[in-house]
Amino acid sequence: MPRTMVNGVELFHDEVGSGEPVLLHHGYTSSHDVFLNEIAPRLADRYRCIVMDARGAGESEHPADGYTIEQYALDVIGMADALGLDRFTFVGHSMGGGIGMQLGLEHADRLNKLVLVAPIPSGGTVPAVGQEEATQAMRERQRRLRAAPDGRAELLRERKLMRVRDTSDAQVEASLDRALSVSEGHYEDSMETMRTFNVTDRLGELTTPTLIMAGAADGLAAANVNDWQRLPNATLHVFSRVGHGVPSDVPEEFAAVLGDFLEHGVVNVQTVQQRVAEGMATAAASS
Repeated sequence: MPRTMVNGVELFHDEVGSGEPVLLHHGYTSSHDVFLNEIAPRLADRYRCIVMDARGAGESEHPADGYTIEQYALDVIGMADALGLDRFTFVGHSMGGGIGMQLGLEHADRLNKLVLVAPIPSGGTVPAVGQEEATQAMRERQRRLRAAPDGRAELLRERKLMRVRDTSDAQVEASLDRALSVSEGHYEDSMETMRTFNVTDRLGELTTPTLIMAGAADGLAAANVNDWQRLPNATLHVFSRVGHGVPSDVPEEFAAVLGDFLEHGVVNVQTVQQRVAEGMATAAASS
C-alpha cells in the first residue's frame, strides 16, 4: 500500500499511465477507488493518472486534526511536491471540487487545468432558506445510523434507492463501507468546513482553464451552473440522468469528457469568437 508522509501525515497514493500528470481527488466520505478502478485505466495511454486519499479517508492515516479544505489543498500540494510535480491538472469530486477551487485561488501557479466534478457550491453547503431544520435533522439521523450497530443496513437500503444508474449492489456496498470507515474527525470537521466554505466573491480571480462537470439529477446541479457562470475561463458539461456520483454513474462517458478537456482545454463562446477574430485578422493581413 503506497503511502507518503505529507505535512506530517501518511497519505495513500497510487498511479497508472504516463505523460502529463493528472491528480484525481475524491469527495467527502469517499476514496480513490472509483478513479483508480474506472477512470484512470481509460486515460492511462495518454496521461499519468495519480489518485490519493485525503487524511482520515480511504487508506490514508487518521490524524487528530487538519480536516479543512485549506489543509486538504495543502496536502495536495505536498503530495505533488513529494511526487516531483511542478505542475499538474487537478480533478476533484464533490468536496474535492471545493479543494480544487482553493487550489485555483491560492496555488494557480501549480495547475495546468482544473476539473470540478459535482463540486460543493462556492458559497458552501448552506441549507436553503426554510430548510435549516430539515437539514439538521437529516444530519443527526446520519450520525445516529453511522454509530448504530444496525445502521449500516438502513443506510445501504437508502443508498440503493438513490441510485440513478445501474450501479451494482456490490459497488453501492463498497461505497458505503468506505464512507463508514472515515475517521470521526474527517466525518465531522469536513462537514463543517464544507458548510463554512465561501469563495464566491473570488471566483472571478480563478483564471486556470476549468471544466465543471455536473449531474442533472444532482441537488448541486443548479449551484454548479451558477458557479460556472462566475468563472472567467471555464466550460461546462451536464450529464443527463446522472446524480452526484458522476464518475461512478457513467465512468466511460466521464473519462471521455475528461480526456477531451485535457486535450482541447476550454472551448466556449468567448474562445470561439476569439479564434474567429484572430483568423479574420490573419486573413486581412495576408491579403
